[in-house]
Amino acid sequence: MSASPQIPSINSGANHDMEYDPLASENQMYVTMRIDQQLFGIPVKNVRDVLRQQKITFIPLSSSEVAGSLNLRGRIVTVINLRRRLRLVEKESDEKSMFVVVEYKGELFSLMVDSVGEVMTVPSHAIEKAPANLGGAWKEVTTGIYKLSGELLVIIDVQSMLTIQK
Repeated sequence: MSASPQIPSINSGANHDMEYDPLASENQMYVTMRIDQQLFGIPVKNVRDVLRQQKITFIPLSSSEVAGSLNLRGRIVTVINLRRRLRLVEKESDEKSMFVVVEYKGELFSLMVDSVGEVMTVPSHAIEKAPANLGGAWKEVTTGIYKLSGELLVIIDVQSMLTIQK
């Protein structure tokens, strides 16, 4: 299936490291997604594509966090199961999963999520550091928290998310 919605292309030479810096600019833009009812955001600059259901090919001897690979317009893309990466309960079926394609170190990766939302603009000064009591896999990948009415947007660092622990 083709990508929906389309995310604007970004400079491939951009620095993909995201560090908490409230003075970096006035606003930050994040693609939002849900995993196990939790709202997450990754910087728009890291996103290459958003895909609906895809056929995933199993990769033998890969890390448990690697769900397999998919073919995206002739390119092989490694699929990372974010539920496994964040040590969350697995869904019974992955058939309604969505995929957020990101580029890291010249390679494409697809983050398998429950759903993809909208692009959200967040004032930089309103992003708080991740809480010190945030545990395990969550602490490794979270760069900040943005308080919304009734829930939190957890901001994810793509580089940390793609660093698979063996």
